[in-house]
Amino acid sequence: MTEAVPAGPLLHVVLFEPEKAGNVGNVARTCAVLGAALHLIRPYGFHLSDREFRRAVMDYLEGVELHQHDSWTAFQASLPDSARVWAFSTHAQQYHTQAGFQRGDYLLLGPESRGLPTWLREPLPTLKLPQPGGGRSLNLSVAAGVAAFEAARQIEGW
Repeated sequence: MTEAVPAGPLLHVVLFEPEKAGNVGNVARTCAVLGAALHLIRPYGFHLSDREFRRAVMDYLEGVELHQHDSWTAFQASLPDSARVWAFSTHAQQYHTQAGFQRGDYLLLGPESRGLPTWLREPLPTLKLPQPGGGRSLNLSVAAGVAAFEAARQIEGW
């Protein structure tokens, strides 16, 4: 007997105003292999037809449930009432490993050059990734991958 697979994506990765085509392409590949949906909130610093995006995403875009939102407000309006949105920021106090992720959670990451604005992250539960070596922040696609794989690990029990 096979176990029923729950409907809907394992989780949702949300990029607020992403700036770099290559990073978004890499995040899309991560979403494809995890069975996660990808949400992009405008404005973007590139076009989805950009060569750099296509090179990074390769042929994985076909396997991604891609949602594009014209604004933060439009994204919020698309959320189901039960949605849990986790913001990621170097300003957070709690590590991502302490979150207790659940199927269908939304992982929100900000633009490469500035991260999530205070007004957006303050009302949300906010998590950080460890950076024991210092530095301002991780690359967006690396941060999204670390966050998404930890969420998937918790959800799937790997």
